[in-house]
Amino acid sequence: MLWLTPTHKGRETETGTEMGGILAYVLIFLISVVSYIIKIRKKKKPSKGIKLPPGSMGWPYIGETLQLYSQDPNVFFASKQKRYGEIFKTHILGCPCIILASPEAARFVLVTQPHLFKPTYPKSKEHLIGPSALFFHQGDYHIRLRKLVQSSLSLNSIRNLVADISTTAASTLDSWDGGHVLNTFQEMKKFSFEVGILAIFGSLEAQYREEMKRNYRIVDKGYNSFPTSLPGTPYRKAVLARKRLGKILGDIIRERKEKRLLVKDLFGCLLNSKNEKGELLTDDQIADNIIGVFFAAQDTTASAMTWIAKYLHDNHRVLEAVKAEQNAIRKLNDESNQPLSWSQTRNMPFTQKVVLESLRMASIISFTFREAVADVEYKGYLIPKGWKVIPLFRNTHHNPEYFRDPQKFDPTRFEVAPRPNTFMPFGRGHHACPGNELAKLEMLIMIHHLLTKFRWEVVRSQSGIQYGPFPVPLHGLPARFWKEHTS
Repeated sequence: MLWLTPTHKGRETETGTEMGGILAYVLIFLISVVSYIIKIRKKKKPSKGIKLPPGSMGWPYIGETLQLYSQDPNVFFASKQKRYGEIFKTHILGCPCIILASPEAARFVLVTQPHLFKPTYPKSKEHLIGPSALFFHQGDYHIRLRKLVQSSLSLNSIRNLVADISTTAASTLDSWDGGHVLNTFQEMKKFSFEVGILAIFGSLEAQYREEMKRNYRIVDKGYNSFPTSLPGTPYRKAVLARKRLGKILGDIIRERKEKRLLVKDLFGCLLNSKNEKGELLTDDQIADNIIGVFFAAQDTTASAMTWIAKYLHDNHRVLEAVKAEQNAIRKLNDESNQPLSWSQTRNMPFTQKVVLESLRMASIISFTFREAVADVEYKGYLIPKGWKVIPLFRNTHHNPEYFRDPQKFDPTRFEVAPRPNTFMPFGRGHHACPGNELAKLEMLIMIHHLLTKFRWEVVRSQSGIQYGPFPVPLHGLPARFWKEHTS
């Protein structure tokens, strides 16, 4: 995680500036440690008769964060689970945490008792997205916003996006042609951003699109950097870019209001929605939720598509089977001079299984954060109020009890539905990803155009994984792409 390590871009000769930055970081750390100790002393003792789960809390304030992010996070969690069992305590990202590593525990937190656990993020990340974003809330506001997002990203709504997403995918791939080495993940991020623009705004003027793209990229870089407001740091640059994004969105909001457009895209839904008192969302609430949707959709979907490209490249038989399915669709469309249709995206049975297996194997969202809103007892252990609660997904997705030979890429395993609560690539319950159908549609359309028109080879093929924070193939999967007719 980049935010754990201060980033210096100055030259080594600028020792004064560097020393000042280091001293500032040390001061921030010391203040944080003192604050943590005071906070811990003020905390009430666990309820009598109920004990905390086993585990280690590590160093003061730092806890076990360095152990977590100095290695594969899944190795960290697996070693803890082997030592302590399926519920244990730790201290990461400045917070005391309870880790839950079973499907039953995930269901307890996300489905059966969600009112006891509110969604939560580190404050620095909440500040960059915006405090009014959907996934920072519970209660009436959350219900209202979730309904708006779900309705604008429902199957009935996204079916109208097939032609535009298809055009965007074809254009994106055309820009990859020529055999030059590309960072596949970064290219997929650009594609996901364009799809996000389509889903949120429908159409958007080129000037606004470029300004949003430029500033969002800065925010994205600072999102996982060390959260300090010192001038020149990635986080400080991200905070300033976030303010510019708010201004850009404010200008777009004012234009739409003046035109009084009743468009049913996500932006239109947010703009025109009224609560039971007849109140509209404020401009800040609209902006926060738009940026929240970008954050929720871009990296995760881009990471999934990058893994799909790798898994197909590494599994020739699977690649040929998907190619056969997609070429049959293309042949039909060429004969009738028709573009890819909504009904065809719903009838790609083997490709659908490849998407699901890629999501299981990669487990882009390895875990999620919740916070206990009251003291909770679970299986004889106390989960104290205010502690973070982390249900693990990847451990479940890679458990041989639920998925035979879990390290093998085998799309045919999805010919039979997984056991309940063992496959949760988009989360579960009230805070599950409302854009999951759009994400899957985006993947299917990209696969169709990639496999019917292009071939590719991975450069320096490696099995490594990097986290930033989502898992992606090492170095973003460097690859070369050619159109099929190109030698």
